[in-house]
Amino acid sequence: MAYKFTLENKLLTEEQRDFYEKNGFLVVKNLVSCEELKRYEERFSDICDKRVPCGEMTVMRDVNQTPLKNSNHLVYKIQDFQADSVLSNYFKNPSLLKYAECFVGKCIMAIHTMLINKPPDCGKKSSRHPIHQDLFYFPLRPADRIVCAWTAMENINRHNGGLIVKAGTHTQELLPHQYPQWEGKLNKGFLGINGFDKIKKKEFEYLEMETGDTVFFHPLLFHGSGRNKTQHFRKAISCHYASADCNFIDVAGTIQEVIKTEIDDIFKKRFPNLTASFEDIWRFKQVFVQGDEKSKL
Repeated sequence: MAYKFTLENKLLTEEQRDFYEKNGFLVVKNLVSCEELKRYEERFSDICDKRVPCGEMTVMRDVNQTPLKNSNHLVYKIQDFQADSVLSNYFKNPSLLKYAECFVGKCIMAIHTMLINKPPDCGKKSSRHPIHQDLFYFPLRPADRIVCAWTAMENINRHNGGLIVKAGTHTQELLPHQYPQWEGKLNKGFLGINGFDKIKKKEFEYLEMETGDTVFFHPLLFHGSGRNKTQHFRKAISCHYASADCNFIDVAGTIQEVIKTEIDDIFKKRFPNLTASFEDIWRFKQVFVQGDEKSKL
């Protein structure tokens, strides 16, 4: 097989490389320890309850939740934890970096970080995350040298809103995205591929994952998550890695301009006294984690 989406390495077996090449994702069992994940969960609570400052992190509230007994129940996601002394250890994890190297190369940047606290569905199925392609958010290319590492912080399945993927879609082009026409309010950034609801459900599969399991997937892969049918908040932590040889592109006039406008508006509201381009905003999110720091990125 001619390999396009993985690089020569001594870590992945031939079977694993072939699987990723064909399907666009690969699950690695028990890659992050429970002890490490427990530290991230405690840090999440400290940030939500304001025991530690959030700094430059983006703390996103769930628009469909009503206040409960603690503030964790109002936060569905923390983004941009690249400077946090605890959460940043996730993307610096040597085990994750060894696998990331198989997809993006030896010089690695962490370009986007998230801790997701998926809420129980409020009855309107709004806890779903529509089917999307992560590349829609990134002004970086080539796509083949970007990979997401997504780690289950607890056992995750179709009942508590596990990941849904459509295997093989990483070979398709980037498609237009929009907010779905769902009942109830939608959280910021929950865009989906136009017409994604017309894709047959049987074409998707749930990734059943245990605590510490990590899935690596291509930024063009069709994926999302189902509604959380339990009464508990489901947690996962993730990072997108990119080769330091990736380049920024101008998304003006492309299908990505819609997300550029939205992110620009969020930045202006949060930092009214600062001026930054879309590229500047993404540069701020990035952290060099491995290889030659004299990179183009």
